[in-house]
Amino acid sequence: MASPSYISVMTTPVHELTDRARDVFRVVVESYLGSGAPVGSRTISKLGAMNLSPASIRNVMQDLEELGLLAAPHTSAGRMPTELGLRLFVDGMMQAAEPTADERAAIEARISKGGPIEDALAAATSTLSGLSQCAGIVLVPAREPRLRQFTFVPLGPGQALAVLVGDDGSVENRVVDVPPGLPVTVLVEAGNFISARLAGMTLAEASAVLAKEIARERAALDAAAQDLVAKGIAVLSQDGAQRPVLIVRGAAHLLDDAAAADLDRVRQLLDEIEGKEDIARLLNSARDGASTKVFIGSENKLFALSGSSVIAAPYHGRDGRVVGVVGVIGPTRLNYARVVPMVDFTAQTLTRLMT
Repeated sequence: MASPSYISVMTTPVHELTDRARDVFRVVVESYLGSGAPVGSRTISKLGAMNLSPASIRNVMQDLEELGLLAAPHTSAGRMPTELGLRLFVDGMMQAAEPTADERAAIEARISKGGPIEDALAAATSTLSGLSQCAGIVLVPAREPRLRQFTFVPLGPGQALAVLVGDDGSVENRVVDVPPGLPVTVLVEAGNFISARLAGMTLAEASAVLAKEIARERAALDAAAQDLVAKGIAVLSQDGAQRPVLIVRGAAHLLDDAAAADLDRVRQLLDEIEGKEDIARLLNSARDGASTKVFIGSENKLFALSGSSVIAAPYHGRDGRVVGVVGVIGPTRLNYARVVPMVDFTAQTLTRLMT
């Protein structure tokens, strides 16, 4: 598997740190990510990885704290990385570990079972959640139903209901504003035109064809019916594009032992996950480019209060365009070196499925 690439927002270059500072910083971060506990100078000296006294290590840690890379939860505690420190580590120092053969096999087996694409995406999310012990998320490509039938139903003065029946049997309906006193015959004419002339097309295709026919004056409709047809297609197209289709699996993984000590943070995180439209907007920001994105804590406003991290990677369709985003939500203290490549591999596997 090709090594994943990452979009960096690092603000403190690694090369500005001395070799000693880099070594101490790496040990602090890796120990913290492994245990969740602040790391003291004596703990580092006992590891034997560096030939430094506890006093020398303390001095280095103090320097790193002044740079904003480490922080002490309270006076007598050791140090832990700040969000800025985690960003420096992820972008400049992390040694990414490729998924194991068993992990790759688990992801590929669940995704490649066959059946509807939605089932494969849900399976990918569940598998990623289980392997990473985070909440798995996937932004699903919006399904565009093809028109089978379209009708306008009068609701009262100034309003009508646009009803679309898709070729898959799905039904969508939205209220549209119409001129007061618009004859019912215009509603019938507009619905019949869409059903007869635009059947079998997606809303986007229907909108494009309608615009061309009106421009060429080939649409056999008067001005009122033309306006109604355009308005009905537009309101359904816009609503469908704005409605997020998001699958979330494994939120219970966020309720670990460490979370029990900070129930307010966990409650806030679960509330944030319930706001699927907000998460969809966040994931959409990972669609640009081909790189995996890592959002740490307050780097994104959505998870600023809960102090959570999001790792997300886009996956592509047959034409090479991004069709969705897959990722995980977890605490800032997660194993980035393991989870980032795992998310990247899942995105690659979904891309192969889509093509």
